[in-house]
Amino acid sequence: MSSAAASKSHRSRDDGMVRKYALDDFHPSEEPILKPEQLADLVISYQPDADRDRLIAAYAFAKEKHGVQKRQSGEPYYSHPIRVAALLASVHLDQAAIMAGLLHDTVEDCETVSLRDIEQGFGKDVADLVDGVTKLGRLEYRSEMSKQAENFQKFILATVNDIRVLLIKLADRLHNMRTLHFKKSEKSRHRVARETMDLYAPLARRVGLHYVASEMEDLAFRQLNPAARDQILLQLKDLESENRDDLNRIKTAIRAMLDAHNIKGRIKGRRKEPYSIWRKLEKKSISFRDVADIFGFRIIVNTVPECYQALGIFHSEWTCISGRFRDFLSLPKPNGYSSLHTTVRASGNRLVELQIRTETMDETAERGVAAHWNYKNKSYGFDAESSKAAGLDPAANLRAFGDLLNQSGDAEDFLEHAKMEMYRTHVFAFTPKGRLVLLPAGSMPLDFAYAVHTAIGDTCDGVKINGVPRRMRTRLENGDVVEISRRSEARPMPGYEALTVTGRARAAQRKLRREIETTEFANLGRAMLERSFRRINIDPVSVDMREVADRSGYERIALMFQAVGRNEDDIRRIISLAFPGVDFSEDETGHHPTLDETTASSVIAGQGPKAGVTLHLGECCHPLPGDRIIGLREPEKGIVVHTIYCRAAEEYDDRPDLWFDLKWNDVKASGLRAIGRIAINAVDNRGVMAQQCSVVSQAGGNITSVRTSDRGNGFQELVFDIEVEDLRHLEQIKAALRALAVVESVERIEESDFE
Repeated sequence: MSSAAASKSHRSRDDGMVRKYALDDFHPSEEPILKPEQLADLVISYQPDADRDRLIAAYAFAKEKHGVQKRQSGEPYYSHPIRVAALLASVHLDQAAIMAGLLHDTVEDCETVSLRDIEQGFGKDVADLVDGVTKLGRLEYRSEMSKQAENFQKFILATVNDIRVLLIKLADRLHNMRTLHFKKSEKSRHRVARETMDLYAPLARRVGLHYVASEMEDLAFRQLNPAARDQILLQLKDLESENRDDLNRIKTAIRAMLDAHNIKGRIKGRRKEPYSIWRKLEKKSISFRDVADIFGFRIIVNTVPECYQALGIFHSEWTCISGRFRDFLSLPKPNGYSSLHTTVRASGNRLVELQIRTETMDETAERGVAAHWNYKNKSYGFDAESSKAAGLDPAANLRAFGDLLNQSGDAEDFLEHAKMEMYRTHVFAFTPKGRLVLLPAGSMPLDFAYAVHTAIGDTCDGVKINGVPRRMRTRLENGDVVEISRRSEARPMPGYEALTVTGRARAAQRKLRREIETTEFANLGRAMLERSFRRINIDPVSVDMREVADRSGYERIALMFQAVGRNEDDIRRIISLAFPGVDFSEDETGHHPTLDETTASSVIAGQGPKAGVTLHLGECCHPLPGDRIIGLREPEKGIVVHTIYCRAAEEYDDRPDLWFDLKWNDVKASGLRAIGRIAINAVDNRGVMAQQCSVVSQAGGNITSVRTSDRGNGFQELVFDIEVEDLRHLEQIKAALRALAVVESVERIEESDFE
């Protein structure tokens, strides 16, 4: 038998992955088990260069290794991988995929078999496929929420690098569903059925295996709601009996119209599946007899022009129902499906759906992506010529199958969600309880925390990834289990801009920062007003702040405090309005005002000065723990911390009321990592910078930026910004750098020096 003849003969068979079973009359356990020679003949019928001996060897290996293992049906276990391989052959997958189908359970279920054994005996390609299927089998789908199901589908599609892995897994699941009724536990049957309904049936439809999806759904429906399914089947039987004559007349009329216009083609009857009917009844809240497309016909012609010609003929003879016409020829579905769909009011006033397509399109509709598999071009994985004929763009879709899968099908075909983004640009991570979270590629733990819940992001304090403590700047990878540790109060994460990539996380951090800054500025303003009242011998407790705010032009006390804290209003103006004629002479000590510990605690939450709230580390002098420091109240910044020798302080010599004496708290407890800036003059030789960077790293510093200040006469000056613990740490790094023979000098510098 020729390959073409075998293929035609195969399409006429009822068994195979695309078979539509009469599920009420058929028992899957009675399905015959192909012998090794029969399976080999089937593969060679469509892949003539397949190696018969290797196929038979894989068959024998699976049978031997599974040995006396039994399935719950009582059949020998090896019957399962053989039937999976037969399903794969029914959609014409290549020899490697068939062998992987035979061997897919050996590593998982046979103690004496390893992936190395598979690779040594059958090649790396087969071993990689078996490994991929094994990993998919270990994924645990726990949730019945539709969003969780969507994310799990995307996760599988994003992590499967070879589409054959997914097709093998679908064949495996399909055969398991055919024998699901043998499971004794009703709870177990329902769990598998729900997983199939939410996860595997939509995946099959996404890759174009419509009939596989339909059979999976029907088998799952049989377990999850048998009463509803039985009722629909009874009504279908009654409706078919009532309409048999009308349907026969319509089919005869279609044939006559085609013959009259010399169009050669096949006509196939189609009946809507019970689960599909049930879903439409639920969604649209209509009665069974109101479902318009229960019955239909597929008209399969030779060419695309004949599709449109046939459509015109049917529309001229019968009334087309408005809103029921879809042209998937000019705009195929992302999975490659192409056809013309229309619903007409035919003879007997009967509403009938017509689907018009070519033979190639029908092949695609039945076998999906497998219809275009090309065994001679493994770099693309699909046959470009046949895929183009089916409406696929090989340049866009074949090189990256993830791109082919990145669009949603019809809303009612796939868990109805509005927009799918490209899978390869995303990462999928799990919560400790198994919830799957979709994030952009490059996301970090803080992005994950906000994706789970805003409150978790606001209180995020650390992270464990796969059970191991990690830094917050760690980029997440597919499959990571992320556990967020939380503090008791909400607080923005210092340097969050470098720890996030998602707009949601950054917007939430900015919002949190604004809210806390507002509170802190109000606390600072209150403290400053109360201190000023004390300096003029007025007890703040005796002052009616509501009255002071009114006289100063503020609707609320908090707004007045914030204005003072932000340096947007003058304290003397406010006090003068509340107490006209008050004397603002210098206090007796003549010292600058001191930010007492109570105020400091309210400003910095008892954690030591750090950027991001009211206290900011000055970017001009980069103060480090160990430096003598002062605070300057600057507009919109709160208190900015400077070294005592910083030039910025000169601008405030005439405003002592804006000065604060500050000191460092327990820096170790705060976890502060400040920035020290140093200039290094070194020999301008190849590799010198690498030596310096290595020394800094070994000394525990983290270089955040490197700039070249000057270069000439055989020397170069580099400016390093280095994350350090304190001044002593920076001095240790400077000493280590000076020890290098290529380094002439190392000095700490200020921003003004560099500019």
